[in-house]
Amino acid sequence: MRRRLISSTLAVVLVVIAVFGLSLVIVETRTIEASAKDGVQSEAVRLVGIVENRILAGESVDAKGLDRQIAANRYAVVRVPGRTEVRLGDRPAGKVISSTQRGDYGETVTVQESRSTVSQEIGRTLLVIFVVALLAVLAAVALAVRQARRLASPLSDLASTAERLGSGDPRPRHRRYGVPELDRIADVLDASAERIGRMLTAERRLAADASHQLRTPLTALSMRLEEIVATADDHEAVKEEATIALGQVERLTDVVQRLLTNARDPRTGSAVDFDLDEVIKQQVEEWRPAYQNEGRVMVRSGTRSLRAVGTPGAVAQVLATLIENSLMHGAGTVTLHTRVTGNQAVVEVTDEGPGVPPDLGARVFERTVSGRNSTGLGLALARDLAEADGGRLELLQQLPPVFALFLAREIMPRPQREKTIG
Repeated sequence: MRRRLISSTLAVVLVVIAVFGLSLVIVETRTIEASAKDGVQSEAVRLVGIVENRILAGESVDAKGLDRQIAANRYAVVRVPGRTEVRLGDRPAGKVISSTQRGDYGETVTVQESRSTVSQEIGRTLLVIFVVALLAVLAAVALAVRQARRLASPLSDLASTAERLGSGDPRPRHRRYGVPELDRIADVLDASAERIGRMLTAERRLAADASHQLRTPLTALSMRLEEIVATADDHEAVKEEATIALGQVERLTDVVQRLLTNARDPRTGSAVDFDLDEVIKQQVEEWRPAYQNEGRVMVRSGTRSLRAVGTPGAVAQVLATLIENSLMHGAGTVTLHTRVTGNQAVVEVTDEGPGVPPDLGARVFERTVSGRNSTGLGLALARDLAEADGGRLELLQQLPPVFALFLAREIMPRPQREKTIG
């Protein structure tokens, strides 16, 4: 941008100098030539008057006394009938500017001036014009550089502010630059930063409050289930169901604790190396009764003995969301297929239902987007949980529907973030 401002300013200045400079050169050249001709003519008229006065006074007309009446750079010839021709000054060589005047007594005076004298004066004038033009160009360059810095630096600063805002640092900078348009942009960015800051604070407070409020009843429910497990020695079925429910509560407690931790510091991670098969097995056992009640079947396929990196509770929650989604919106057999691609473990959940509608395919993970009268938050939250541990959740195929959870197979070092001082 600086280069453009400097180039445009110089272009304007050069055009102005070219137009007005050329016009000035033409005018000054003609003025100098006309002035030289007028000077020679005036010199001739004056000498004719002097010669007439001498003739009337009866004095001699010779070089004595007349040589002081002519300029040093001019040459004159005085002719009086019946008298000797008088020459004054040095005769110029080359082209000359000449003027001849005739008096009342027949005398003639011819005055000449070398055209080189006029050319020298024109050259000096052109040199002055060139120096002035050069100074104008230098001044324009200095002004253009100053204006470019004045405009480019604030724009770079505003771009940096916008980048900070987009990276999650919503603190307003309150910088102004003395340019109304740029100050207006700075006002808008500061106002946006304040709004985003308030929104983030409110969301984190809501997550913290909700997590804190859920943690207490979950703890109480977990204690009651432990008591049921401890006292239900004679009822194996009750004990088994209570054990399963206790496992569900523990995983839900882990998810709530994770939400509370993220609300305090979103950069905190709790990914560990865990047995992916164990998590899938737990989900299949927990959801099999619900599928049996609907007359449907859950099966596993693919690679076994896989280990992945993530939070087991969060991964279980993601898989539970996909399994529940297939139960509510799908049909037929639900298959959990595991495979390895590159350095990632992949869990695919598919069913034999009608699939994802074409108009929802690209927006299925957006909040409030749902094919039925559900909240539309399940898949969005599941994707957030997957991404929080460095994984990702994708819709690989719409018909039949294939959702895939990608997880890393080994713990990768987390990049160090610079601390912001403020």
